[in-house]
Amino acid sequence: MNNKVAIVTGGGSNIGRSIAHTLGREGAAVIIADIDEKQGDKVKNEIELFGGRAVSIKTDVTDNDSVEAMVKKVLELFPTIDILVNNAGWTRDLLFIEKPRSEWEKEIAINLWGVINCSRAVLDVMIGQRSGKIVNLASDVGRVGEYKEAVYGACKAGVIALGKALAREVGRYQININSVCPASTPPVEEDSYGEFSLWKEMAGLFTPEIREKARKAYSLRRLGTAQDIANMVVFLCSDRASFVTGQAISVSGGYTMV
Repeated sequence: MNNKVAIVTGGGSNIGRSIAHTLGREGAAVIIADIDEKQGDKVKNEIELFGGRAVSIKTDVTDNDSVEAMVKKVLELFPTIDILVNNAGWTRDLLFIEKPRSEWEKEIAINLWGVINCSRAVLDVMIGQRSGKIVNLASDVGRVGEYKEAVYGACKAGVIALGKALAREVGRYQININSVCPASTPPVEEDSYGEFSLWKEMAGLFTPEIREKARKAYSLRRLGTAQDIANMVVFLCSDRASFVTGQAISVSGGYTMV
């Protein structure tokens, strides 16, 4: 990843934080594009402490003007944008008929429009340089459906379909686009998620009893970690995955086998 420039949306918390750390350790300059400026700055400082390069830019992925301003800032600081990781996401588990419309709209804005906005914002740059990697954080909820995650699942199905379609459109420019479908990945450290993280309100609900029940649902008999997901994302961002595009890859410990 030496001399690569990578944007990680939602890079201030949990999975995004691990992705940012791992890209930084591999030598990339990492842009943490997070709506939580305090948490983004914290991850930037963590990367710099181990000798990496990082920049934190407050970004609202649901606001196209905010996204375009972030990309413009990146191009003022660096000559290229080599990698985009569309990680920012949000949901709250609730039956479809019980969830208020405002939460449906928030899920769609962050989980689907956020990916559309950020992908469009970097594609002109990647097409111009005839190279690039985009990795979308999707979910097996978008492949198989899940209880209490109807609209979230619809968004993630859309992210997978978007990735496949764009991979066909821009492959001629040597741009690889893939999706990673994580397992349930609760934070190990409480300080790994910030004010806007979906885990903030879920942390108190994910009791040791619930964790144990969830663990038994996985073939490998453990829950996923943010690092498990980061390992796959960074592989897909690397030259070792240069012939992989348009794929949705589960990193789920065998919870789903699609």
